Amino acid sequence: MTPSPARRRHLASSPFQPNPDPVIEQFECGDLVSHDSYGMGRVVDAEAAAVTVDFGARRVRITSPFAKMSKLS
Repeated sequence: MTPSPARRRHLASSPFQPNPDPVIEQFECGDLVSHDSYGMGRVVDAEAAAVTVDFGARRVRITSPFAKMSKLS
């Protein structure tokens, strides 16, 4: 795994707006999700910082910020 780059400090005198904090999506049990590596699955357990998803062949615990996972409607 490649570590994420460090966030740059915003200077008060900068004419540019600071980068907004990323919004971390919230998942609940029963949500249908799509993951870039594992495919489609269903959330079977939701915690504060992780979710467990059943992808059919296996169950995977995925930690926050869920960069590769999105909720399907």
